[in-house]
Amino acid sequence: MKKVAILATNGFEESELTSPLEAMKKEGFQVDIVSEKSGTIKAWAETDWGKDYNVDKTLDEVSAKDYNGLVLPGGVINPDQLRRNENALVFIRDFFKQHKPVAAICHAPQVLISADVVEGRTLTSFSSIKKDLENAGALWVDKEVVVDEALVTSRNPNDLPAFNAKVIEEINEGKHELQHA
Repeated sequence: MKKVAILATNGFEESELTSPLEAMKKEGFQVDIVSEKSGTIKAWAETDWGKDYNVDKTLDEVSAKDYNGLVLPGGVINPDQLRRNENALVFIRDFFKQHKPVAAICHAPQVLISADVVEGRTLTSFSSIKKDLENAGALWVDKEVVVDEALVTSRNPNDLPAFNAKVIEEINEGKHELQHA
């Protein structure tokens, strides 16, 4: 059975966690919501706070070797918190070092910038962080889903159907030797 981590903290965009979670569970994957602290994390639902979600594992309880892939939901608050957490950045980098699929949607590629894994990569994101990604050495394109050697990115919640399909495809394919940190 494939195991996937969804790394998030308070302020993640609700649909960008729930939609991939449901799609991957439907595919038969085991999915853990991983966060900085145990308990619950609160979603942001478009214009206001959303529901609370149970955290399955904390960053200090997991390793990239435990999983077949990583999903990073966006939102504005969530990536800004995670990009300042060294444990989160190490966790993310380890997926790249182990050549495993990583998927990031909307503002989540901000965390990838802080993890130093976007230079030379082609990806997309929410348009407001295009310049940040370009300044970090990424080639930014405006497409609903972009795959660059097991790095899957999308722009916003409207892209979730294509994003989910590509995430599942990449995780089913397994390791990609050209995926790198």
